[in-house]
Amino acid sequence: MHRLIQSLARLTALAGGFVLIVLIVLTSLSIIGRSVNKLLHNDFFQQKMTGFSQALLDLGIGEINGSYELLEAGVAFAIFSFLPLCQLYGAHATVDVFTAALPVRANRWIAAFWEIVLALVLALIIWRLYEGMQRYMGNGETTLFLQFPVWWAYAASFAAGVVTCIVAAYCAVMRLLEAVQNHSILPSEHGEH
Repeated sequence: MHRLIQSLARLTALAGGFVLIVLIVLTSLSIIGRSVNKLLHNDFFQQKMTGFSQALLDLGIGEINGSYELLEAGVAFAIFSFLPLCQLYGAHATVDVFTAALPVRANRWIAAFWEIVLALVLALIIWRLYEGMQRYMGNGETTLFLQFPVWWAYAASFAAGVVTCIVAAYCAVMRLLEAVQNHSILPSEHGEH
């Protein structure tokens, strides 16, 4: 079961990473295009190199239309895609100033408690994401420039969110077992296993 959950978390993170790489390239090209377009509208190019600058402008050099919409949808998906792996390895931000002095067993119970709370909160977030997706499916709202349905972004995030909930539930059960049995089952960011 652990290998299945680990593979699911890793594949989801890889999908999120691929989307982030595409978004980085898209954003970079859009910024470069906008900068070149601005440069081609500069007085020097407009007066001295009119034909050259107009030829480049006619090619469509400029900001990529709808890049903000794609960035918004893609980053949301990427965030939900990285949560399962972060959850599996216990790599969320923690403040252990007071708990560092506690015995290992007490820390296991604290970790189990917060893992259960986090699993419940993630389930609540995904439920609300699903409700939002349903609302946008019903009203047919589309993005301003690209005119793709808004619910598509919700659906992609929801799919990654479902994986997050599966991994979170698994981790909550495993952390509870760790507390009861007083030994490590799941890997952690501290290298324990």
